[in-house]
Amino acid sequence: MGKKVLFISLGCDKNLVDSEQMLGLLCESGYTFTDDEREAEAVVINTCCFINDAKQESIDTILEMAELRKNGDIEALIVAGCLAQRYREEIQKEIEEVDAIIGTTAIDEVVKALDDVLRGIKKNHYQGLDRKPFTGMHRVMTTGGHFAYLKIAEGCDKHCTYCIIPKVRGSYRSVPMESLLQEAGDLAAQGVKELIIVAQETTRYGVDLYGHKALPELLCKLCEIDGLFWIRILYCYPEEIDEELIQTIKNQKKICHYLDLPIQHASDSVLKRMGRWTDQKELTDMVNHLREEIPDICLRTTLITGFPGETQEDHDVLMSFVEKMAFDRLGVFPYSQEEDTPAADMDGQISEDVKEKRCQELMALQQEIAFDAAADMAGRVVTAMIEGRVADEDAYVARTYKDAPNVDGFLFINTGRELMTGDLVRVRITGSYEYDLIGELEDEFTE
Repeated sequence: MGKKVLFISLGCDKNLVDSEQMLGLLCESGYTFTDDEREAEAVVINTCCFINDAKQESIDTILEMAELRKNGDIEALIVAGCLAQRYREEIQKEIEEVDAIIGTTAIDEVVKALDDVLRGIKKNHYQGLDRKPFTGMHRVMTTGGHFAYLKIAEGCDKHCTYCIIPKVRGSYRSVPMESLLQEAGDLAAQGVKELIIVAQETTRYGVDLYGHKALPELLCKLCEIDGLFWIRILYCYPEEIDEELIQTIKNQKKICHYLDLPIQHASDSVLKRMGRWTDQKELTDMVNHLREEIPDICLRTTLITGFPGETQEDHDVLMSFVEKMAFDRLGVFPYSQEEDTPAADMDGQISEDVKEKRCQELMALQQEIAFDAAADMAGRVVTAMIEGRVADEDAYVARTYKDAPNVDGFLFINTGRELMTGDLVRVRITGSYEYDLIGELEDEFTE
């Protein structure tokens, strides 16, 4: 029986895929897993450092686990991921309880790293940031089994002025299509019904390998896989969305009419300082065109408030844009001043109070938009995927095609029928509560 490992995955869904791949490698090598630190004999932490809050969470988690290592409660402590890549020297120097560090392009060395530590050998594992993405097929699913993320590329070439990702993940490297199709087929065979396409940017998939944007081709081939019901696309940069992609989403039955397009701002001056590739008119034209071609499309975006030099006028422009565009889903984050990024050294840094105030104003506006949109759903019949049962009630939690896991809302279904996580049902919407919907079962299953 292998040593028991507590594996802690922090950060985004791309990081989660890395974690699931590392879990798969450890499992194949005989390690077992626990979520109880009192049972763990070793701990692996996959860290994030995208913004200050994520960085602090990673540091706090490392320090907490370091106490277990210091007290002899665990035999090994390994730190992987973005924070490990970015601050490896600082971690080694300041937290001596960390036995090994694994860089973002060396996740396939997790077994060797843990084996070595348990034999008394402490060695860090790094590879060049231009290394091809790891394509190990076996993953230990952590999402419940009915949905899974498919990471189609690693790194980013955009170099937005606020973002550290190219420095910790490298340049854009697509995963070969044959590897992705094999992985997706394996996931479907394991019971995955919803496949969520992720990367730092999904829209440029294939440019480095095939000389053209190959996301539409990949999507069409994924739609041929038996067992998949929904295919959802995240992280589409608006300037890279072309007509072929739009028509693919429109015409392929399995592809959710849902698109995540992070725009970050709407003031042209702020967008320019951010190093973004679009202006407000181009953003407006893209949103309008998507809605013309796919009238029921659900659009999600993210915004940054308090970017260096953002004036009250810039903020007002953004507020007006959000009101006019009425995005279905929207997240807002105060600007995080990340060292080693161009924006960190820009003049006009804004106080945390102002950042937070502007963030709250945007969220209050979006709340009105979202609550009204939810109320307007009453009377409609939708397809939903069951997420689980509400404890001690004859009710279930579900999601519609408009709701990505862990970021969007829920649909609560009142029924005495026995349903299973991952079941697909038809639901009549009877009401709403804030961002969430309430409904009743129409019939049990749909195709």
